Amino acid sequence: MSLITEEVRKFLNEALFEDIGQSDITTETLFDNNFIISARLIVRQKCILAGLPFFKEVFRILDRNIEFCDFVSDGSVIKKNSIVCSVSGCLKPILAGERVALNIISHLSGIATITSRFVKETKGRFKVLDTRKTTPGLRIFEKYAVRMGGGYNHRMNLSEMILIKDNHINLWAYHRKIDRKSSIVELTLKAKNASISKVEVEVESSEEAMVAANSGADILMFDNTGVEEIRKYLKISGKNRPKIEVSGGIKIKDIRKFLGLDIDFVSSGYITHSAPSIDFSLEISTSA
Repeated sequence: MSLITEEVRKFLNEALFEDIGQSDITTETLFDNNFIISARLIVRQKCILAGLPFFKEVFRILDRNIEFCDFVSDGSVIKKNSIVCSVSGCLKPILAGERVALNIISHLSGIATITSRFVKETKGRFKVLDTRKTTPGLRIFEKYAVRMGGGYNHRMNLSEMILIKDNHINLWAYHRKIDRKSSIVELTLKAKNASISKVEVEVESSEEAMVAANSGADILMFDNTGVEEIRKYLKISGKNRPKIEVSGGIKIKDIRKFLGLDIDFVSSGYITHSAPSIDFSLEISTSA
């Protein structure tokens, strides 16, 4: 399946219009001739590369004749000052698309790099998941970058899976005039009977986890729950327990707390909403 979908092209076109406006008046004013130039994409710090196909598509939207030569591929570990790819074509579209292309690859490589650090800290004992805490309009791109960093995608959107969260539980309890545990039972059974998708339930304690598991939950999300509550549930649960996801403001330093637990996933919004961008530059060749 191609990464460059109509949805992706639509976003890139909008990003280009945001940056260029009606025209790049500086380049148009200064250069009468649209002669051929070459450039090199260089990374200024060690990182995991992500976003090269999007980087190239930015320029191709402006001029389908621009040519590229890749030296590395997405998902690769690249060293500081490495050449990622070369670009060759008419100067005007290259100068016009430079900033959008660099912004995208810098942002996505930052996400891939921080995700890779999270994954390394798990020592292979559980998977790292992203969340829906993404930049509006960039979810497809950011979740792609998570995969390039060795992580996995949770829901792309609300239609992909049933996830019964605190608000659902508390609102149903209020509506039905029942306690949280009863609310979890009713909502989980209601969701399972619908047979639309797997059902994940957010829980606050080992007791709520048991209630959700006994009601048929496929995945339990311990959100902002202490390690002791998770450990307590693992002691009383059977072999056929639901999968376990741990979430709630998790940063790299927190991963070690979960290494001794038999869990399946750790999800973190940090890898998308707080990843620092990687420094890239597009160096134009001026040699004869």
